[in-house]
Amino acid sequence: MTFAPPPFTPAGWRRLDAVARGLMTARFFRSVAQGALVVDFVLYLKALGWSAAAIGLLLGATGAVSVVLLLGSGVLSDRYGRRPFLVGYQVATAIGSLAVVVFPHSWVLVLAAVLLGYGRGANGAAGPFGPVEQAWLASSVAPVSRSQAFSLNAALGFLGMGIGTSIGAGVPLVERVLPGPNAYEPLFVLNFVIAVVTTWMIARLREERAAGAPETEAAAARAPTERSEDATLQRRENVALVLLSTVNAVNAIGIGLIGPLLPYWFAVRYGVGAGAIGAVYTVTFLLTAVSSLVTGEVGARMGIVRSIVGPRTLGVATLFAMPLMPAYAWAAGLYAFRSVLNRGTAGTRQAFSMGLVRDRRRGLAGSLNALSFRLPSAVGAAVAGWLMGLGQLALPFFLAAGFQLAYVVLFATVLRRYEDGT
Repeated sequence: MTFAPPPFTPAGWRRLDAVARGLMTARFFRSVAQGALVVDFVLYLKALGWSAAAIGLLLGATGAVSVVLLLGSGVLSDRYGRRPFLVGYQVATAIGSLAVVVFPHSWVLVLAAVLLGYGRGANGAAGPFGPVEQAWLASSVAPVSRSQAFSLNAALGFLGMGIGTSIGAGVPLVERVLPGPNAYEPLFVLNFVIAVVTTWMIARLREERAAGAPETEAAAARAPTERSEDATLQRRENVALVLLSTVNAVNAIGIGLIGPLLPYWFAVRYGVGAGAIGAVYTVTFLLTAVSSLVTGEVGARMGIVRSIVGPRTLGVATLFAMPLMPAYAWAAGLYAFRSVLNRGTAGTRQAFSMGLVRDRRRGLAGSLNALSFRLPSAVGAAVAGWLMGLGQLALPFFLAAGFQLAYVVLFATVLRRYEDGT
């Protein structure tokens, strides 16, 4: 069997559709902006005097509010097209980021954080419109190369996050000029500039037609047998989506318990600041970018499920061990190793979910996939903030490890039969 050049090579990149290249490039720039805040937004709130419980509630609220947008965006984009939603998100990001700097009031910060998801580290995804972005990307690449393309897309997001966190690690230097919380304001300016650039990039992409546009009279008059087969296939797709959403929810609770508040945990547990934490995040994201490419190649050759289950199983052990580490260097090293294992599978997991349905329902699939993550993750973040506020710094990790182990078992058993689609 011969394989086409992978998309991360120059020849493979040129073979990609122009829309796929544009979406991936926009994701890279967007991830730089998000990376600058993934560590520093939580530390910014800490510098403003916020408690762990309050930070956890805010991060939880960002996930809960995004549910409303997730519910409608995927379905509506199937009918009316993808581009308007992504352009709208970028415009909102530009306005929100600028407002935080120009109007430094608590209610402005809270509103922008809740709507735009500051500090959640979405690896360059378009916030609550990430499913729309995934559906558009899936329709612009061939199914045979979808695992590789989505892995490259994820890798570019991790690369940008690494660059962004390195920028965020410079806050201690800025503090010499802008003391206190003001040292974090340049990061919001960076978010504004990048949002303007990515708005222009996405607006230039050409979308031929709205995926899943209303059926024509000729299509509506199809033979009864054909309509019956379509209904049967749709029922199978629905079952697959329900199972995927259930398994993802288990994963999301585990991630929410440790992911959003991890910078806060590092700061409280080991007494380190933005410089030390940002440096570790930078190295971690860069290594994860490489891991994502490797996982995409493994998925294309050995199967998506196998490429996900193996690394995630090992990641459970590292998650359990992290709070037991006596020094920051050991805990940070385990965090980096676990991220390479877990986050490196992000692209293949997205490709898996897009392969469960036909193109005209991929917006819906993406929304359900994201919805099953956002709400449980928000609950996990709120619970983690409450537990850490009580001084329980290790318990969230042990709980998260249990949920992650359950996710691995469920993915390997319940979802394996959908590896080649419905």
